[in-house]
Amino acid sequence: MAGGHDDAARHNDERGTATKVVHLGRDPQRFDGFVNTPVVRGSTVLSASYDDLVHHRGRYSYGRRGNPTTEGLETALKALEGSDGVALTPSGLSACSIALLSVLGAGDHLLMVDTAYRPTRTFCDQVLARMGVKTSYYDPLAGADIADFIRPDTRAIFLEAPGSQSFEMQDVPAIAAVAREREITTLIDNTWATPLFFRPHAFGVDISIQAGTKYIGGHADLNLGTISAVGAAWKKVIATHGTMGITISPDDAALGARGLRTLAVRLERHQRSGIEMAQWLQDRPEVSRVLHPALPSDPGHALWKRDFSGASGLFSLILKEVPERAVAAFFDALTLFGMGYSWGGYESLAIPFDCRDYRTATPWDVEGPAVRLHIGLEDVADLKADLDRAFAALRAAA
Repeated sequence: MAGGHDDAARHNDERGTATKVVHLGRDPQRFDGFVNTPVVRGSTVLSASYDDLVHHRGRYSYGRRGNPTTEGLETALKALEGSDGVALTPSGLSACSIALLSVLGAGDHLLMVDTAYRPTRTFCDQVLARMGVKTSYYDPLAGADIADFIRPDTRAIFLEAPGSQSFEMQDVPAIAAVAREREITTLIDNTWATPLFFRPHAFGVDISIQAGTKYIGGHADLNLGTISAVGAAWKKVIATHGTMGITISPDDAALGARGLRTLAVRLERHQRSGIEMAQWLQDRPEVSRVLHPALPSDPGHALWKRDFSGASGLFSLILKEVPERAVAAFFDALTLFGMGYSWGGYESLAIPFDCRDYRTATPWDVEGPAVRLHIGLEDVADLKADLDRAFAALRAAA
């Protein structure tokens, strides 16, 4: 079986998504028939001759520049994204950082969505600012009105759809169209949807970023970032990535590839269970509203339905006003929902959050405490029972 290294095949592959995630980036015959690409650990790569060495004729040159293990994952993701290349990084945040450093320099201006992942904002406000890059935050609902925020020195626009924790939807193609007219690079954090449910490059985005820690890994045992890019943006990304010496271990690449093989079936389950739980929570007397773009009641539903083909298991809810002791009782009563950061693994998680500390372009004015849930692969009936007990504890402490 061929492993999907042919660019022409990548652009014309009409196989189903589930088939692609199983087969892309694998070449068993290259490795004596083994289904999974071996874990290749090494730094030095030997050349067969002086001519090969000085003219760099080898497939690989040095361990930091890639090996069969990392190449397999990169090749699969490149095809799924529909891009010119994918670079792997040690975490989702490092993927955001390297991508931004690839397209920005001293004196440049960045438009960053106000609902971005908080550590991405911190990178902009601390590291980019120290380098002489100016960052302005914009309303995620700007759409084509993003043109009003563009300055002569604007070089990049960063999106995240839906927004981190608060789940506002962005009109990605409208923003990308404005940016393209002005030769401004667009970047998006696409961790929530993955390229299985949303393909940013097909909507005009130059750079698509994922925290592979989440759904690609899928088992809460991996830190991984991916940067997919097209055209001139890809040349900038791979040059910056290589010059800065960014690499991941072959063991982490193998874990990423292993997770990728089951991504389609896991996302299907996360989506189905997530929507069922969101609908159930909408009717709870303790809940004021649920923030989930796949729900028809959500303000961003029309955009989600137009552009996305699915939803993952992450969403938020706003509780009706209760004292903090009741919120604490709610969380402490949970047994199946773990209290921990990250998401995208097999397990269900719950955390409290408050966006007021780090929103600057948009208000975060909600009617009660906010909770973010990740719906894992457990039986939905058990998850409902766990939340039901937690709500009982909340009411008792209110």
